[in-house]
Amino acid sequence: MLLQVKNLHTWFRHQSRTIKAVDKVSFEIDRGETFCLVGESGSGKSITALSIMRLLPQSNLDRHDGEIRFQIDGQMPVDLTDLEETEMQQVRGSRIAMIFQEPMSSLNPVFTIGEQILEAVQLHFPELSEDEAWDRVIQSLHEVQLPDPETRVHTYPHQLSGGQRQRVMIAMAMACEPDLLIADEPTTALDVTVQREILRLMKALQERTGMAILFITHDFGVVSEIADRVGVMQQGKLVEVGETDQIIHRPGHTYTQALIAALPENLARTEKHEVIEGELPLIRLRQLEIHFPVRKGLFHRVADYVRAVDGVDLDITRGQILAVVGESGSGKTTLGRGILRLTEPTGGQVDFDGTDITNLKRSQLRQFRRNMQIIFQDPISSLNPRLSIAGIITEPMKVHGIGENQEERLEIARDLLEQVQMEEDTLWRYPHEFSGGQRQRIGIARALSLDPSFIVCDEITSALDVSVQAEILRMLLELRRQRGLTLLFITHNIGVVEYVSDQTAVMYQGQIIEQGRTEDIVNRPAHAYTKQLIAAVPRVPV
Repeated sequence: MLLQVKNLHTWFRHQSRTIKAVDKVSFEIDRGETFCLVGESGSGKSITALSIMRLLPQSNLDRHDGEIRFQIDGQMPVDLTDLEETEMQQVRGSRIAMIFQEPMSSLNPVFTIGEQILEAVQLHFPELSEDEAWDRVIQSLHEVQLPDPETRVHTYPHQLSGGQRQRVMIAMAMACEPDLLIADEPTTALDVTVQREILRLMKALQERTGMAILFITHDFGVVSEIADRVGVMQQGKLVEVGETDQIIHRPGHTYTQALIAALPENLARTEKHEVIEGELPLIRLRQLEIHFPVRKGLFHRVADYVRAVDGVDLDITRGQILAVVGESGSGKTTLGRGILRLTEPTGGQVDFDGTDITNLKRSQLRQFRRNMQIIFQDPISSLNPRLSIAGIITEPMKVHGIGENQEERLEIARDLLEQVQMEEDTLWRYPHEFSGGQRQRIGIARALSLDPSFIVCDEITSALDVSVQAEILRMLLELRRQRGLTLLFITHNIGVVEYVSDQTAVMYQGQIIEQGRTEDIVNRPAHAYTKQLIAAVPRVPV
């Protein structure tokens, strides 16, 4: 036994209400074992991990007790709750490392990624020379397949894609080779091919060192591949613990049964949108290019270009859901942003509803903004931390003249929050008070507040648990049916692609290499790269 959590309570005080985030939770993890925690967003999974690490906010902590026994160097287990903070600092990183769910909130924006990993390595391996420490940093980036690590080691977090930032976090945690690795949704931002390599890397490191893993995820495909045992959490309680096969195929608790039923592959397929011959597309791209200059030398002259989007032709008909899949850094997000001109195209043409918007001035483009919205991948960086949720949702309505007054806009906001399964008192709280999945739901409500005709959905379900994901997907499909809503759905979840999309386009190195009806792409891929993507998808065995 490496870790034993016994009768753990972590309660918070919010105004006059007690929130029982973790309530009487007990479980054990053996050395070399992978224990997965699953459950809905807000069920207490991440707070359980933070309780083990003793990284809880103290300002509104109402109760924190129980036993967290951890074995160090084969000695008698020590209760981490009894350690002084200086002693606990020696445990964090070297003995227990944690990969956080949202890399942008845990990477320092003013330091390069190399400097941040180097700090962790030097802190826990002071005997290494600086050259040896840098070698370890670069090797850790090699292991998580970050492209060109010798160069990328000098880049800043904002210069990387969401998936690349998550790989940096994984490299930072693994560089110290801990006894217990706590991984809080570490692969949600990664494409399936890199996810497979990361999971293999974790497994290889686990076999070599005997490291145990506490893996928090909502992806039952991942659970079925890596977990030895699974614990299911609901409203702060651990409602079921068992072997992986038993939990997935013979769940005993009604809540676990509901989670399994909500998996995309278990949802009833909906009628697909068929393109009518001769129908004009809502979105039409012709040879769209978005190139970023690479500057080198003393005078920062342009030496080359990063061809993020390189000559893309694409039609999206009204009412259609087009999924775009591909590896992190393939250009999916840049394509979506280019259509909305959040990132300016460097060539080609974007037509929206028959109007070429490529060269419109900002003042002219504003009238299109209401009809063209985006839901971002990383909710923590796209929600203003200084605004309440009421302000976040009603601000765009006010800008575009929706609602006669603020009270009417607040009523619309309440209805939107109800649609995305958030309580009414959410309006008067702030983004930092919510879990990652809850913040994503708020982002969806904000995008819907303008009643747009076209939405770019950038990995919007990657941070959501399966039951809420199912509700969001059903909601989007219903909105599509009612309003003729058109979606560009960027995702790496093939199960979601199969369920929600009519057409699928596969991107690789800035180009669309294959596109067609979703069932054809998934079941009969033609391109070798597409075949590799489909083969890498973790699936729950039948």
